[in-house]
Amino acid sequence: MSSEKFFQRHPVFTHEEYAQSRGGGSPRTVDSLLRKHVQSDRIARVRRGLYVSVPPGGDAATVDAYLVATKAVEDAVVSHHAALQFHGRTYSMWSQVTFLTRSHTRGFRFGPVDYVPVRPPAAVADLKDMGGGVETVPSGGGHARVCTCERAMVDVLHTPSLGGGWEEIWRSLEMIEFFDLEAVINYTLRLYTATTVARVGVFLEQHRERLFVEDAHLERLQAHAPKDPRYLDASREPGRLVHPWNLIVPERVLDQRWGEVA
Repeated sequence: MSSEKFFQRHPVFTHEEYAQSRGGGSPRTVDSLLRKHVQSDRIARVRRGLYVSVPPGGDAATVDAYLVATKAVEDAVVSHHAALQFHGRTYSMWSQVTFLTRSHTRGFRFGPVDYVPVRPPAAVADLKDMGGGVETVPSGGGHARVCTCERAMVDVLHTPSLGGGWEEIWRSLEMIEFFDLEAVINYTLRLYTATTVARVGVFLEQHRERLFVEDAHLERLQAHAPKDPRYLDASREPGRLVHPWNLIVPERVLDQRWGEVA
């Protein structure tokens, strides 16, 4: 395949993918060709081994960020707030894209976007798709690997710092009209974390009518809720003890009084 045809078909690509398109070829030849196309502004180097195609008159910085994250490492999956943003379900727009990966790669910046690698929770790290809830979907002329809304919901409740804090999390999740509740519950229980179970339970119970949450759904979670009271997060902000979840939740979260600062 010619380089031009390859670039037209691959808005984001790796060094290895380009080499394969050339029928293998010597590493020196492949490197020389890539340098030539970078110098001519036909492609741009994102970081070592990762490139984006630049159409005539285009700007490399406008490349689809979810494709870049997907290609950052072999097992990358767009996650947390970035996954919700991909699905159009965030209260705020961020210029940061997190991606799950088992590798120890470093974060990087390209154009206006920061790309942040995140290790999957230990309980699911070695499972297929790092615990499931991963889909491959069209994006920006290619295909991105992205967490489903169900997995992203649980992940931001499990690690709220990657969701933007409780107001951003609550407002974002409230933009989702439908959840596959079985998927939510199954993934939550896979994490083996009682506090996360309680957070998910509180959110589902608070929105049970809108999300068609049944007693059976909540009972499955309640069986794994904390045995002793726990705070919503490490800040230990005072609040109301919510039964049967044994979770101390700030009033501003329960009543959604986001204008108030603790």
